[in-house]
Amino acid sequence: ICKLCGNTCLDNGSYLMNFLGCANCQQRDFVLISNKTMVDEDEEEIVTYLHKCKNCDHVIARHEYTFSVVDDYQEYTMLCMLCGKGEDSISVMPDDPRQSAPLF
Repeated sequence: ICKLCGNTCLDNGSYLMNFLGCANCQQRDFVLISNKTMVDEDEEEIVTYLHKCKNCDHVIARHEYTFSVVDDYQEYTMLCMLCGKGEDSISVMPDDPRQSAPLF
């Protein structure tokens, strides 16, 4: 898993810097996305899909992405053996209170 992904959270696509090649056929080619599902439950959006080898249809990894709004923040998470682990939180307010300088 890439430790440099930081707060990258993909709801589609692949983080190919981590892909050395298919463990089954050893080819380093395009990675396909299949079996994509999107579920909205309890004010949380969950997207899952499979990364598959273009050449042999081997399942490389299962990808999960979540999005929710908690208090005044949009929360994003990603967990995938290919793309890595990421999380991010963004204020829905014009100015993020966490970024404000203290007054005293």
